[in-house]
Amino acid sequence: MIRFLALLLLAACAAGTPHFRDVPATRVAVNGSVFDVRVRGDLAEAVRINAQYAPRLGPVRDRAALAMAQVSGCPILDVLGDAAVTVGVLGCDREAGKQLLLTAVSTPNYECIDYGAYENVGDDYGYQVFECTPY
Repeated sequence: MIRFLALLLLAACAAGTPHFRDVPATRVAVNGSVFDVRVRGDLAEAVRINAQYAPRLGPVRDRAALAMAQVSGCPILDVLGDAAVTVGVLGCDREAGKQLLLTAVSTPNYECIDYGAYENVGDDYGYQVFECTPY
């Protein structure tokens, strides 16, 4: 039973994120990093599956972009994520990719009203009250 649970936990580590879960992975090795790459629409996901000591996003990001470009056959416009899971915006349809990237990194604007009150949580801890609406 313990072996089965350990195997189940290890299998979960290489599973794709929810958006890419049903997409089959292609395993790619790039300069010492091994990725499971999945492509869906204008996005590609690279999950690093090998152990590396203290990986930094900079070098891993470039390797993941190369792996995603190899599997998708498209240039990568940008890579978002961390050293374990990265998502690349594909540039096969450059305009759609730029629009997708713009919506992914843009933040909505909010207008907030400060009510000037504090909600007490207890023992002199609390938080300031704001009412915010997007515009």
